[in-house]
Amino acid sequence: MKRRTFLTATGVTAAGLAMPSEAVAARRPPVRSLEELQRAINQAVAGSTITLANGTYDVTNPIAITGKRGSRRRPITIRAESVGGVVLTGEQSFVLTGSSDLTLSGFVFKQRTTLDLPPDCRRIRLSHNEFQLADLEGLHWVMVRADHSTLVRNVWHGKSTLGIYLGIEGAGTSAMAQGVYVARNHFRDHTFPGDNGGEPIRLGVSPRALSRAGAVVELNLFERANGDPEAISVKSSGNVIRRNTIRDSIGGIVLRHGNDNRVEGNYLLAGGNGIRIYGNDHLVANNYLEGIEGAGVVLGSGSVRDHLAGETAESRRGNDAPDRVRIGLNTILDCGSGIVGESHRTLPPLDCAITDNLLVGDTGQLIDMPYPDGIDFAGNLTWGAAADGNGPATRKDPLLAAGPDGVRRLTEHSPARDASARWYPGVECDLDGDQRHGRVDVGADEYSRHRPVWGPLTAAEVGPYSA
Repeated sequence: MKRRTFLTATGVTAAGLAMPSEAVAARRPPVRSLEELQRAINQAVAGSTITLANGTYDVTNPIAITGKRGSRRRPITIRAESVGGVVLTGEQSFVLTGSSDLTLSGFVFKQRTTLDLPPDCRRIRLSHNEFQLADLEGLHWVMVRADHSTLVRNVWHGKSTLGIYLGIEGAGTSAMAQGVYVARNHFRDHTFPGDNGGEPIRLGVSPRALSRAGAVVELNLFERANGDPEAISVKSSGNVIRRNTIRDSIGGIVLRHGNDNRVEGNYLLAGGNGIRIYGNDHLVANNYLEGIEGAGVVLGSGSVRDHLAGETAESRRGNDAPDRVRIGLNTILDCGSGIVGESHRTLPPLDCAITDNLLVGDTGQLIDMPYPDGIDFAGNLTWGAAADGNGPATRKDPLLAAGPDGVRRLTEHSPARDASARWYPGVECDLDGDQRHGRVDVGADEYSRHRPVWGPLTAAEVGPYSA
């Protein structure tokens, strides 16, 4: 039996996700007009909390936050009187310049221009907000370019046109904001009918692909994210995408550009696309994919071998053939196909590994790699009416059983137990939060009799009104 461990969010405790204390906010009475709000912001110092009284405010002149610097221990907080109680309409809301350690919390944003966190700001926090900006063609709703920004317990919803919910970029044309943290947010109901340009999260763009961002995107829920095949589009390097749930959505997780990203412990359920991979040195582990119409995992092919500094813009837009990508310990159930490759580009994956995955299905091929020579196969376990394909695997019934959350996990006598063919240093826990050590179980689940710490997220666990 494996010992259970609990993973806290990187650098943020549960208390750090909470709304500012009502008692603290109550020390000053709320301001009751935008003019009063602006005067209070102009006078704010480290530790100030400014509360705007509930109501709907038409912002005809931007609310300027210029040169306001809190501290890590004493941030400046600008908040609604109650969560969701302040609605900001008009052309713009807050315009930030040269500010740091500042929180915007509890607002409903309905403006007509992007809310921008610019690169001359640092440690800006957006929490417990609702974003439903004007549904304008090409409008991106929130753009983060400020280092070490935090976005927790917000909701984005209701867009039907071209444009993304949340973009993360950086200064200039090639840099990325450093250390952005995105957690416990709800991204839902994007209905743009086009085939590109409606991502809920776009983490970089192709000119920034080689920049290390160090972003962590975790514990977010995506529902009916139908504006793009990519719900989480990664176009930068050195990021962690973990423990998110994507449900009933066309969009999947795509490592489109960049290197050394980690995709771990995510649920992709009843959607159109799974996980698609380009670039080098990624780890894709402990993910659970069930009921995906297309392939569970696609290990892509390339039009270029590697992206390099100084390459042309046209080359940078090309697909980088995967090198040294590890796809291990994933569970892929009842998808259109299991783990597949691409053959419509000429450059194959090299030095990649597909190991210790659990694949069950009745359609397509469970492993279908048109360029198998550059791939190490080991320890994969397959079952169902679908063909095994061209990847070596052991065919045995994994003896799965669904839990109360609908997730199919290993049972006591499963042949997947202690059956891994490879070691996974750095993969410390499974999908549920159970510790992995030694020769681990095949697939995303490490057998345990304990109740899972983690599971698929629900709407009650994310967004402005969650605990």
